[in-house]
Amino acid sequence: MIIIGGSQKKKEEIMNAGLQSPLEQTILTVMYDSHFNYSFRTFDALFFEVRFRVAIIDSSRELYYSGVQFADFYRSRCNPMFWKLFPDGAFQLKMGVPASEAILDIYRNGRQYAFECATAMIIILYRATIKMVPPEQFNRLFANIRLWGWKFDQDLQIVHNVPPDYLPGDIRYVKNPDVNPLTPEWQGENVVDLGDGTFFGHGLGFRSLEGMIEALALRRRPGATRMPYLMVPATRPGFSYLYQFTLPRSEENRRIILFDESLKRSTLSVEDYETNQSEWIKNYITVRFPIP
Repeated sequence: MIIIGGSQKKKEEIMNAGLQSPLEQTILTVMYDSHFNYSFRTFDALFFEVRFRVAIIDSSRELYYSGVQFADFYRSRCNPMFWKLFPDGAFQLKMGVPASEAILDIYRNGRQYAFECATAMIIILYRATIKMVPPEQFNRLFANIRLWGWKFDQDLQIVHNVPPDYLPGDIRYVKNPDVNPLTPEWQGENVVDLGDGTFFGHGLGFRSLEGMIEALALRRRPGATRMPYLMVPATRPGFSYLYQFTLPRSEENRRIILFDESLKRSTLSVEDYETNQSEWIKNYITVRFPIP
């Protein structure tokens, strides 16, 4: 079910508040029908996660059509105008280059780039973040990007666990336990759930889960007996953490000062205050105080 500001909401109420596309509605339906409580402070916070998931899916498709190539770490390449290439295949953002422009260059000039599937997933998450967060905020948060496998900036706040539900935009992993030792890059494939029964994997393109498994099975060692399989965990960025960077700076920096009967002081955000304003007024003396 979906909880907004402490109250359970009807599906129609949420739909009417702003989610229109079929993919957005698919994501919302999974959340709404779940036994898990998906809790958000505001409708905007819910919409941010749903639209971020759509942005991940769109960024996956855009990466495929950008012309980027699949390569192992030692055959990686990048545009030297934006990135420094290290011998281990890592891309380091060059000094003075805006991070958003460097990520966008991968999509604009894809034929100059080659990398393996884990790096592709991180690039997709960065691209989706650019779609959701103002460029100046993105460039401030990710000013020292280094692309190499699952290496990522802490401000992506990536979570890797077994979720209560699998949702479109999740990143999953198909493991190939009997991979051919001559092609270790095919020991598995990181894939994005596209929400329509298919997945995107850099190097394998768009396939059903069965298609991903069959493609990896062709890359097993001779005499292999174990089939590839989809692992249980899912990987997601920190949606609620990144949402705060969509707020105007003037709003982001405002705080509410609370005093209880003993005049003990505490603070909370304007968003939290307005979500349960009646309760705060009932139990506290409240003072709105903008922090410069």
